[in-house]
Amino acid sequence: METLYHQTNKQIQEVQSQMGNLERTDRESVHLLENELQARIDQIFTHLERLEILASKEPPNRRQNAKLRVDQLKYDVQHLRTALQNFQHRRHTREAQEREREELLSRTFTTNDADTSIHIDDTIQFNTSLHNAHRGMDDLLGSGSSILNGLRDQRSTLKGTHKKMLDVANMLGLSNTVMRLIERRATQDKFIMIGGMLLTCVFMFLVIRYLG
Repeated sequence: METLYHQTNKQIQEVQSQMGNLERTDRESVHLLENELQARIDQIFTHLERLEILASKEPPNRRQNAKLRVDQLKYDVQHLRTALQNFQHRRHTREAQEREREELLSRTFTTNDADTSIHIDDTIQFNTSLHNAHRGMDDLLGSGSSILNGLRDQRSTLKGTHKKMLDVANMLGLSNTVMRLIERRATQDKFIMIGGMLLTCVFMFLVIRYLG
């Protein structure tokens, strides 16, 4: 693993050194240098995959350190790949701007040139689309306002229903109280009647016993 690690680290340093030559390379040779750097970066990633496998097979007391070293190499080479991609993007943008500038300078315009004419139809179509969009937004706002009004009406209706339910509940509570009082009075009357019957029986028994 140590041999492959040092070899990969050396390749990364060489790529870093060559990256500095990209800005100084002429347009005809920069493509070749970019392809060479991309190939070397791909090779380094292949070595890193092998290093990850070897690091996982290290003894437990050395495995963590080995993984950290491999991760550092991966970070370095990923940084190189990003730098190369950014350079390629800047080069492509710069070349495209140069081509557009050359085409503009070498172009001859005439009074009947279609590219210099005013596209009235496109402008009218754009204005029509813009007007339709505004009208659609107005319709959407109107629909939203109607929905809000409907929700307010429903809220008022629910409040009234809730109040009526509370009134009915209060009335039911009063009715229940009256019914309980009536039942209690009926029970008391029942006990009074039974007591009166018993007293009458006792009185009649005493009368028959002592006066008969």
